[in-house]
This record gives sequence, C-alpha cells and structure tokens, in this order.
Amino acid sequence: MRSPLPRSTSRPIDVACLGRLAVDLYAQQIGARLEDVTSFAKYLGGSSANVAFGTARLGLHSAMLSRVGDDQMGTFLLETLAREGADVSQVKVDPDRLTALAILGIKDSSTFPLLFYRENCADMALDASDIDEAFIARCRALAITGTHLSQPGVLAASQRALALARQHEVRTVLDIDYRPVLWGLTGRGNGEQRFVAADRVTRDLQAILPSFDLVVGTEEEFHIAGGDEDLLTALRAVRAVTAATLVVKRGPLGCSVIDGPIPAHIDDAPTYRGARVEVLNVLGAGDAFLSGFLAGWLSGETIERACAWANACGAIVVSRHACAPAMPGRAELNAFLSREGGIARPDLDAELSHLHRTAIPRKAWNELYVFAFDHRTPFFELAREVGADESRLPRLKTLLVEAVAATERANGLEGHVGLLLDDRYGQDALNAATGRGWWIGRPVEVPGSNPLEFERGRSIGSQLVSWPREHVIKCLVQYDPDADPMHRMEQETQLLALYDAAKLSGHELLLEVIPPGCTGQARDERVLRSMKRIYNLGIRPDWWKLCPPASGAWAAIDALIEERDPYCRGVLLLGLNAPAASLAAGFADAASSRSCRGFAVGRTLFSEPSKAWLAGQIDDAALVDQARAAFEAMIQAWQQGAGRNTHSPVKEGAVA
Repeated sequence: MRSPLPRSTSRPIDVACLGRLAVDLYAQQIGARLEDVTSFAKYLGGSSANVAFGTARLGLHSAMLSRVGDDQMGTFLLETLAREGADVSQVKVDPDRLTALAILGIKDSSTFPLLFYRENCADMALDASDIDEAFIARCRALAITGTHLSQPGVLAASQRALALARQHEVRTVLDIDYRPVLWGLTGRGNGEQRFVAADRVTRDLQAILPSFDLVVGTEEEFHIAGGDEDLLTALRAVRAVTAATLVVKRGPLGCSVIDGPIPAHIDDAPTYRGARVEVLNVLGAGDAFLSGFLAGWLSGETIERACAWANACGAIVVSRHACAPAMPGRAELNAFLSREGGIARPDLDAELSHLHRTAIPRKAWNELYVFAFDHRTPFFELAREVGADESRLPRLKTLLVEAVAATERANGLEGHVGLLLDDRYGQDALNAATGRGWWIGRPVEVPGSNPLEFERGRSIGSQLVSWPREHVIKCLVQYDPDADPMHRMEQETQLLALYDAAKLSGHELLLEVIPPGCTGQARDERVLRSMKRIYNLGIRPDWWKLCPPASGAWAAIDALIEERDPYCRGVLLLGLNAPAASLAAGFADAASSRSCRGFAVGRTLFSEPSKAWLAGQIDDAALVDQARAAFEAMIQAWQQGAGRNTHSPVKEGAVA
C-alpha cells in the first residue's frame, strides 16, 4: 500500500472509531415479516461500534468516540465495549438524549427490514468540543463512518477529529457506510434500502475524501462517493480528489485494492477472493470486513493477509445471527483460514463454534470460593426434621446470599466469590445475587436422578431463555463409564441435549461428575475415565466440579483438560458434606494442579446454622454470622492448603 502505513506501535491506541453507537434488536424469527416478529435479541450495534468491538476482539487496542444516553441502554453499550477490551473513555454520556436504537428483521439472506430510531439520539449529538486533541494524538489510526458526515454537528466533530489526526500523523480511514435513510433520502420505514443517488451526498463526501489515507466501501457506496452508477467512472471521480488507498468490497468475490490509478477494468486491480459460505444475514458483513482489514493492516501484515482476514471475518459474520457478537476472535479466525477446503457453514461447525464461545475475552475467575446452597432435598429434609414450614426456605436462602455478600465486603474478595443456588426455593435469592459480579451457578437436574433427568422436563433449551446470561448451568450427573450400555446412552443423550442448549443460549456449563458407589482411588480412576468419555462425545464443559482427588490424580486430570480443551475454565472441588479437615486435605492435594480454580462447598457450611434457624433457635442476624463464619473458615482452609493466596487472606476470627 502506497498510502502511509500506520505509525509505530508505541502509541497506546491502535484505532479510534468515531460514529454510530446504538442498540440493535434483531428479530429471532427468521423468515418472518417484521410485522409478525414476536421476539428480539439485544446486541451492541452501530457501524463504528461494531468495528471498535471487532478490532478489540481481534487483539487491537481500540477506542470509541461517540455519545450514549444517560439510560440503561447506554450503560449496556459502554459495558459491552469495555468488557471486550475497547477504550470507552471518549464516549460521552448525554443527559438530554436517549441512546440510538435499530430494529432489524431477517426475511431471507438478502432481505432485512430495518428501522432506525435515531430522532435526536445521543450519538448524532456528538460535538466538536467532545474531541480531545491529547487523545487523538495517542492513536495510530482514526476510523470514521459516513453517517457522521450527514448532519452539521457530527460533521463538525468529524472534521475536527480529522484535522487533529492529520496534525499528529494519525492515519485516517473512512468507511463510506451509506444509509440513504440516515441522509433523509427515503421514508423512515425504508432503512433496508442501500442506494439512492444524491448529488448532495456525493458533494459532501468528496469534500472530505482528501482527508483520508484509506477509503473502504461496497460498489454501491463508491457509486455515491463518485457520483456515478458506473463503478469505474465513480472510482475515477474519487481518485480525482484523494490519493487514498481504495478498498472495494465485492461481496462473495472478495475485495479489490487500488493504490494508484484506476485500472481499465475492476478485475485488473489486485483482487483477493473471499470464502464461500451459506449466508444467513448480510447485515454486519461490512463492519466485520473492516475489523479484519484493520487488524491486519495495523498489525503489520501484508495487504494480501489483511484482505484474507477481512474476507474471512465477513464470511463468518454473514453466517450468524447479529453482528458484533458474531465477530470472530483471533483463534477462530486462524482456524477458519487454516481449514483446507473451507467451511461452508461456519455457524454449524463444532470447532469454530467452540472457539467462538470460549477463545474470546471472558471475565477471569482465577480463584473461586463458591458457597453451594442449590440443594433442594436436603433443605426440605432439614425443615421436616425440625418441624419447620417449607415456605420458610426461600427466606433462608436469601439470608445465605447476605452471608456471601458480607464475606465479600469484609475480606475484599471482589471477583472471587460465588454461589450455587436453585430456583425452586431460591428464586428470590437468585434475583438478589444477580448483577453483583459474582459467579452464579444454577442446577438443572432432578436431585438424585439416575439416569439423569432435568427438573423442568426435557425441553432444557426453553428453560434457559429466561436465565440471565451471567448464570452458569450446573448439572450433577451420576455417571459411570462402565454402566449398562442402555443406561449410559440415556445419560449421554441427556448430556448432549444439555450441551447443545448451552451452546445456543450462550450460558457456560458446569458438569459435576460423581461416579456412584465408589470412593478413593477407584473413584479417581473412574472420574478420569468419565471425563474422557464425555470429551469423546464432543461435550466440552466450561467447568468441571469434582470430588477432591488424591494428589497423584491431579496430573492426569490437568493433562486431559489441556489436551481436550485448553479453553476450559477449570475445576471446582465439591464437598459432599465432608468434614472440614477432610476438605482441607483435599485442598492441599490440589496445590499443584494447573486446572483447579477453587471450591464449591455447601452442606459442610450451611447445615448446622440452617437447622438452628429453621428450629427458631437463632435469628436472622445469627444465621448470617454463623454461615459467614463457616464460609470464611473454608476460604481460609483453601488459602492455607492450596497455597494460592493471590489477594489479602481472610483473617481468622473475622466473624464472632
């Protein structure tokens, strides 16, 4: 590329994206008219935001320059970008406007009813005063989308950002991103329309084109930029006003890159073919393309490699629902590009789907202390034993949530505590725990079932629709690899159905594997063979929950997980009502493990204080104190036994 290469990597921000930042609501009923759609999925949207998200997912240090409303949707967008690793320090919160919204349907692979709700929205109120010169000077590249040239205010903001970029030798990128409806050229219900000729738009684009080093667009977008519906004529008009490298997106043909004079035929330009895939929805393909191209360009890759990344990212996204969440990470992109013969259905490919779920940034849980009180039968039996009414159990579980919260606050354990909690007795408690940043697991199995049954029936996927995404599916399975084949097949069929449901819903999955009727070395050996068999079925749970193995068994468990699924989150140790001293010994045995992340212990902690509270022997405050004391003692045992004290240790005697 003859246009200036990006500045050195010494600048902390690889690319700052200025433009649309909105919420997308995607219809979940494929093939339905928008009028007939009954439910939507909520995603981050807006072309610039998608690129900030996509480049961050591919490993660049990206940033967003825009505005959101002072509302819940604005918070969602900021948190989504930040969670992906994008810098949101330059996103202003607008107290007077709402966050922008788009509603989209998917009628077929090329038909997508699209409504933009952008009347006086926050991101279109971006002002020149919002642009910070010091921040622009810290960037290697600035990417702007054409929508933010359509109104005087955002045009002024874009012009200031571009002027500062040129002043500080920041490379500049334009995604033409032509949406006629956002230029007021169609009725508001025609957001799907991709091209309307308009001299005003051509004039405004050509006035700002000289400010860019790189211009990216579809053939139709270059038609509007060049003012002619013949592609080569339009490209020549663009070249007359800018020396920028031009990247022409050509759909399934890939892309053509023009660094100098416009050739006589578009195919005479260097053209990089894309992958052939089955298309679900073309929306978002351009944002994915630009994300891949920028990731290659700004990483110092050749133009051929940058185009290969761009084409592959576009191909992956068009096969999936949504745009930003469909963006691949680097591991998934590499797997796609390395597959001989290509992948016609990226959305159905098991390996790509697994990498898409697991190889992207997720909240780190390096050491977890989980208070498990998802038990249903044991709590019912405790109530019956002391003559207490079963209706008191929801209140009891809510108090145990308070104990976990008190432990976190008193010991500075943010990012380390969690709980296992059911929705039969614990729905109120789950509601109280959700949104605190804790690790939260929920059981789905019928207690004691063997073969495995799900508590609310076989339609496990329909249950997960109402679960918050942060909740982890927990399933206890009494699995024996040596069981009668028919019995084992029933178990495995249920596990496969659960795994498929988890992949579709996006929830993480924890499998608690307990071989029935064995202990000690025999149990360790059978657990390992059970894990191997489950992996052989194609099931790769995010978490394992296991009885504490002997120290000599950990090496084989670690090696198996690292071989079969290096993206596995790890192992949590269960308690099974074992004495605290026995659990402490198990914690010490886990000290050398590379995969063990902590414990999830329940009855050892809650049995005595819960029984006393149900019997009326202690009040709410005493229950919280006693449960907290037991929990903190278990955390201290872990810290001392496993030797993984990565933060301030829990103090002895912290609770009276």
